[in-house]
Amino acid sequence: MTNERRFEELLTEFKRVGVDLDSFPAGIGVHRDDALRILRLLPDGAGPAAFLSRVRYEQQATSRSGDGDALTAAG
Repeated sequence: MTNERRFEELLTEFKRVGVDLDSFPAGIGVHRDDALRILRLLPDGAGPAAFLSRVRYEQQATSRSGDGDALTAAG
C-alpha cells in the first residue's frame, strides 16, 4: 500500500471516529500503524477522547522505539 493511500485511509478513519486533526493535542505521538488499528477498533463518532484514551492505554502497555514513522501534532 502506498504512503498516500495509507494517509488517506488514516484521514478517513479519523473523520469517521470524529477526531478533528486541526485540534489534535500537541505532543501526542502515535505510530501510523497503531493509529489506524486503534481507529478501526472505535465505533463511529467515538470522538477524540476515546481515541486518546486508547492511545494512552496502549502506550502504557507497550513502549515502541521511534523509527520516524510516527504521527505527531508537534510536527
